[in-house]
Amino acid sequence: PFLHCPAYDDVDLEQLVNDMNSSMESVYSTQADTAVLLNNGHAPHHHHQVHTSYLGHSRRHTPPLPPSSPSRERLRHSQPMHIKAVRNLQEEHQLRPASLPAIPNPFPELCSPTGSPILSPIQTSDNHIVKVWSEDGAGKVVEIPADMTARDVCQLLVYKSHCLDDSAWALVEHHPILGIERCVEDHELVVQVQASMSGDSKFLFRKNYAKYEFFRNPLNFFPEQMVAFCQESDGSIPPSQLLQNFLNSSSCPEIQGYLYVKEPGRKSWKKLYMFLRRSGLYYSTKGTSKEPRHLQVLSDLEDSNVFTVITGRKLYNAPTDYQFCIKPSKVRSDCKELKMLCAEDEQSRTCWMTAFRLFKYGIVLYQSYNVPQQRKSNLSPFTAPVRSVSENSLVAMDFSGRTGRVIDNPIEAQSAALEEGHTWRKRSQRMNVLGSPSPLHPSSLSTVIHRTQVWFHGRIMREEAHKMMIQQGQVDGLFLLRDSQSNPKAFVLTLCHHQKIKHFQILPCEEDGQVFFSLDDGATKFTDLIHLVEFYQLNRGVLPCKLKHQCTAVAL
Repeated sequence: PFLHCPAYDDVDLEQLVNDMNSSMESVYSTQADTAVLLNNGHAPHHHHQVHTSYLGHSRRHTPPLPPSSPSRERLRHSQPMHIKAVRNLQEEHQLRPASLPAIPNPFPELCSPTGSPILSPIQTSDNHIVKVWSEDGAGKVVEIPADMTARDVCQLLVYKSHCLDDSAWALVEHHPILGIERCVEDHELVVQVQASMSGDSKFLFRKNYAKYEFFRNPLNFFPEQMVAFCQESDGSIPPSQLLQNFLNSSSCPEIQGYLYVKEPGRKSWKKLYMFLRRSGLYYSTKGTSKEPRHLQVLSDLEDSNVFTVITGRKLYNAPTDYQFCIKPSKVRSDCKELKMLCAEDEQSRTCWMTAFRLFKYGIVLYQSYNVPQQRKSNLSPFTAPVRSVSENSLVAMDFSGRTGRVIDNPIEAQSAALEEGHTWRKRSQRMNVLGSPSPLHPSSLSTVIHRTQVWFHGRIMREEAHKMMIQQGQVDGLFLLRDSQSNPKAFVLTLCHHQKIKHFQILPCEEDGQVFFSLDDGATKFTDLIHLVEFYQLNRGVLPCKLKHQCTAVAL
């Protein structure tokens, strides 16, 4: 049944097959796994012919060829390699994966790292679930990685909520039971902050215009009588030098002044002279002395954060409304561990809290402040806001003649837009929704168009307006409009200036059958509140400052 080739005439195939049978038996008798290496895993085609004859041939034992036989020398390359059968259990366990055939695994994700067919445990994700609440009580759940900062989370929420992107958005750590909250720094990791919070605590998403305001107007935040190196210098120092002393770790500025300190375990408060340094917060046991033997440490800065108390004076029986506290990071909901403090006025409280942040984070705060500034500088030199593609595809048209024409001159186009806007305002004043000339009709467009603006908050009380302004940072130019509680036809402008909140009444006045709105008893009149706000954003007028920041309530 075999074909005889000249190269194999002197080969005894039967004897070769018997020799292979005996070799295979020795291989199968080993207790370990064996691997047959035939010419490095690749056998020539004629070897497969020999192996086929072995599978169908009857078994007969003949003496093997002597080792010195030329035929055996010629076939040595096709013989199986013998593997030692004596191996201890530990060696066999270590070498088992390496002794398997080198076949690529088509499903590596279903196998354990050692290569065994046992399914590996389910890989846990590095992402974490964080729930953020808005001021209207709505919440949004986001999944974030462990290395995501507060700034990144704010950018994500701005994108998901379709808000106007600016650097004022902040993530607030809110503790309702303790009645305290703080603005999470932009560089802080949200997952780490969440790990230090109790079950009742939550994150709030809102604006905080005062987050980096001290970099723009440092002298408003650090009065000379409260900063030690200001007293030692002759006259006032420039703002740049003031901030440099705070940011430079080699300098030793300190904040000093009187604070009310709540005594531990009691409802009473004690007035002490305090010193805030890079090493911590100290109080003097002897008047205003700052000698080391008279100073006692109240709290360190490294493992603590400064919070604003938002519950008013009743909860902690505070002597004034300007409370703040220092909370150790390890404390979750134990109010006994809080260092409760109280200042004489808002400027003093802001100075202490801002200095605490600067001493703790230093140059990192300045780097976080510069990130949005650098992003603004990298934008195009045009001052016009970036518009959508569909809006950029629109052109100004003039239809005053028989045929329309495109207005190529940008100055002419802007003038036409302003003229059209004034014409529309006058037309909307004279016509109500039914088309009848009734300027005092409550459905007229001028009396309701302002309700679509983010700075208008409807029927909220004066106290609620105060609370919103404080939460979003008492910076110059922060404003909102609301309905008047005393006059149903009037409105109120709430404005912040020099960390004080002031209220200005907007009264309606009638002239030639039309209703206008005025802040200065009719000296300057406006057809609607939008027109009024736009004017005072460009001109101070009778106000102490221009309208700059809109106090908004975002809905997630």
